[in-house]
Amino acid sequence: MSTKSLAVAFGINMTFVAVTGLWGQDSSKVSPASSTSGDGAKIFAARCAVCHGADARGGEQAPPLAGNSDLQGKSIDWLRNIIHNGIPTGGMPAFNLSDQDLNAVAATVYSFNSRENAVPGDRAAGQQYFFGKGKCSSCHMVNGEGSPVAPDLSNVANELTVAKIRQALLQPNANMTAAYEPVTVRLRDGRTLQGFARSRSDFETVLQDSKGQFHLLQQSDIASMSQDEQSPMPPVNATPEELQNLMAYLSGLTGVKPGTAGTAERGMSFEVPSRAEAVSFSDILHPKPGDWLTYNGNLSANRYSELSGINTGNVKQLQLQFIYTVPLWKQLYPDTPYFRENLKYLGLETTPLVVDGIMYATGPQQAYALDARTGHQIWLYSRTRTPGLLGDASLGTNRGMAVLGDKVFMTTDNAHLIALNRITGKLVWEVVMPEKPMHYGSTVAPLAIKGMVIAGVSGGSWGMRGFLAAYNASDGKLMWRRWTVPDKGDPEAKTWGGDPPETGGGAATWTTGSYDPETDTLYWSTGNPYPDADGQDRPGDYLYANCVLAMDPDTGKLKWFYQETPHDLRDKDATAAMVLVDAVQQGQQRKLILQAGKNGFFYVLDRTNGHVLVAEPFVKRVTWASGIGSDGRPQLLAEHGMTCPWQAADWNSTAFDPTTHLYYIMALEKCRTIASSRKEPHPKEKVAMSPEEDSGQKYLEALDINDGKIVWKLPLRGPALGKRNAGILITAGGLLIYSDPSGNVVIADPRDGKPLWHFPTNGETKASPITYTVDGKQFIALAVGPNILAFALP
Repeated sequence: MSTKSLAVAFGINMTFVAVTGLWGQDSSKVSPASSTSGDGAKIFAARCAVCHGADARGGEQAPPLAGNSDLQGKSIDWLRNIIHNGIPTGGMPAFNLSDQDLNAVAATVYSFNSRENAVPGDRAAGQQYFFGKGKCSSCHMVNGEGSPVAPDLSNVANELTVAKIRQALLQPNANMTAAYEPVTVRLRDGRTLQGFARSRSDFETVLQDSKGQFHLLQQSDIASMSQDEQSPMPPVNATPEELQNLMAYLSGLTGVKPGTAGTAERGMSFEVPSRAEAVSFSDILHPKPGDWLTYNGNLSANRYSELSGINTGNVKQLQLQFIYTVPLWKQLYPDTPYFRENLKYLGLETTPLVVDGIMYATGPQQAYALDARTGHQIWLYSRTRTPGLLGDASLGTNRGMAVLGDKVFMTTDNAHLIALNRITGKLVWEVVMPEKPMHYGSTVAPLAIKGMVIAGVSGGSWGMRGFLAAYNASDGKLMWRRWTVPDKGDPEAKTWGGDPPETGGGAATWTTGSYDPETDTLYWSTGNPYPDADGQDRPGDYLYANCVLAMDPDTGKLKWFYQETPHDLRDKDATAAMVLVDAVQQGQQRKLILQAGKNGFFYVLDRTNGHVLVAEPFVKRVTWASGIGSDGRPQLLAEHGMTCPWQAADWNSTAFDPTTHLYYIMALEKCRTIASSRKEPHPKEKVAMSPEEDSGQKYLEALDINDGKIVWKLPLRGPALGKRNAGILITAGGLLIYSDPSGNVVIADPRDGKPLWHFPTNGETKASPITYTVDGKQFIALAVGPNILAFALP
């Protein structure tokens, strides 16, 4: 098999491999058992060994085929085609062999890197050695157990051949893992640090020490840095039997599987070494100044920050500090009307977290750890998009992560919840949230409280049964599930005209909730019912669609609910932010929920019982209801050919300023024509709309929470329609921070909305800003288009 370099040839064809892997690779047409290994070995010796070596470990003219990680996992059929067709650009000729001989030699090459024949040895004994006598777990993790100091080994059998696993154990200096090269750093302040250079550029280094802590170093901090030739891992000192058992254990580690969180490793009791400093629930309840530990910055969902380093006196000096770009795979989306429309304003919707100077952000099926000063990437986790999804999940939309302990958590497009170790970025556990297949997806940023991770699902406009679920943060075990659509025979089923639809009923839970530690109450909101355009054959209110739910966080049991839009036929989700504040209302101190709904009403609820205290429109024209009655139900109006408003407010974040006592929202003035019925898809009569009602107009509004009245209202120029839903942030520096539809990042005076500073990005903004500090320096960051931007003072 004459070739200059078969490895080069495989490298040349990696583009083809990546594409077939993305769109689905045909299964092998030939199995090892279907070929005669003896014949294959003879052909290999006669035709291939002259270049690749008699033992297939490489020769002068060609690279090794045994122990070649590029070949590991390739099918026999793939190898057969390479041998048959050759790779002329790589110097490898085609081989005109019979089908039987092609199959035989391909099977032989396949066997050099096959994992189908298990490495002999006692896996259980190898596991015991790994976590016990061998002390491997003092540095490495497997399925979330161990220490995150050195590379995670949960998927080592898919990453290394058996030969390379053996080499790593016996000769650790031979091939050190990328991003885990040991270095010694001498700082200008006289300190010396040792560890791994997890991320380096010409201007900064992220060093991970032996405790798993990150040190963010500017080049100006470093006096000298030297690469250590010796790996901190000593060669394994084991008996031949112990080594064989350890090899058997490691060669069977093929990654974390959904629903098997930690179970593969937890049949025994092992001493688990201490880990890097973890984020406790107490930390989340009382975050350190400068950290941003939850989707909204705090569990009340009020995006008000006490930071004041950037303020009205110096905001004009604000400068861009870094840009981090996330690939959004636009070129790989299907050419359909849905995707053509949504790609017009495709962009990140993530709200990053910041923990001790490390930023954690999400993209389409991706998670990132970044140096929060510079945006320099420390690690990346990614997985392929799931085919066949509908709605925002099919776009890879993801709004962010939660953090608790030594893990960060995110949902995937197909409604899995995953936990990643926040030091290594490797998968610790994964669970499938839905009980059965429907049009489920998930775009929500989870909420971490009381040792649990709580997440919801999307897809309510496509046909699914909504629910909210809580999982143990340590191992992913399901703690409880709260259905938002009743089952047949449930008392609430009568609100669906008898039984909920077999298509699921909708009521998705796709926005992040709030938590009140004083009353120990979890608040979550729900989306529209499904189908959501025709209710002629389905009378009733449709519980629990379009609701604010107050629940016991330990059980998911309802304490109370409030339904904003009963019998919704106009997609008026209740999924806007639910901000918890304590304030004087109607003459007494109260615990309140503030929410501006899609239906055009601003609600102030007593969060202890769900009673409506204020319900006032915040848009000019409301055609579907004349108001909200004393019983909390809307006073319905007959609509004729037009409904107003159309999505008056959406999921993007809002904020309450305790100094101005005002609540800040983004509002959309927009009406829409409606069908008369399912049989008559067009309005019976002509409708008259103003240009604002027809084309849409966005406003930044400040509302008085005492009476719901608009205190000031600022029109925002630029395209009003599409999923351009930028959020709001208020700081103690006297700053109101938002993005406008034209792509400007704007900082204004919260007293009157007057702009103080702006930065033109010319991008699509559909995310919400955050603020944080690193080493005492305050930053403001947000996602714009495919980028994460951060600003700070010089």
